[in-house]
Amino acid sequence: MPLTFADYIQGILSRRAQAGKPGYSQSLYNLKDAAKMLNFLQSNSIMDMTGLDEKFKSMIGEQLDIQGKLKAVERRLSTLKKHLEQAAIYFKCKGKKPLTEAEQILFTTAKDYLKGVMNGKTTTPTKKWKEEYTKLTAERKTLNQRYLVLNEEVKEAEKIRKSVYSILRQEQREQQLHRKQDMEQ
Repeated sequence: MPLTFADYIQGILSRRAQAGKPGYSQSLYNLKDAAKMLNFLQSNSIMDMTGLDEKFKSMIGEQLDIQGKLKAVERRLSTLKKHLEQAAIYFKCKGKKPLTEAEQILFTTAKDYLKGVMNGKTTTPTKKWKEEYTKLTAERKTLNQRYLVLNEEVKEAEKIRKSVYSILRQEQREQQLHRKQDMEQ
């Protein structure tokens, strides 16, 4: 069975622990952190640093995608909220006699606003707007939850990525030192 990237990293950590390397491996890589790192590498089938970088980039990409969807939902919710507010004012004042000067201004403003968004339609789609608002509010909640979970996953993946890079750099330095010592002998 071929050696996986996680096995390779685990081997490095095991050698360091067995060799009793002071400080570096014990303080930075306690068992919990090492287990998280190795589990992440294995569960995502990461075979090398390129794979780890690609996984990290894909997580960031998904996060940006969700951010874009959230912005679009927020914009539409804002628009629908304004439509619903103006429709409420319009229907509250419509047919009411007499209107105060303030009510007349509000009614005229709401009527002009709705005329501008109705595109020639004569019936205000208040029910449709409310349904869309409810649906988008639920979608926003789902997207927010996914974003928050993904945000934590990205933070954890970044820690893992930094740890793996650090382990590999340290391993490379040690190998270079051993080669240098071997050449001097």
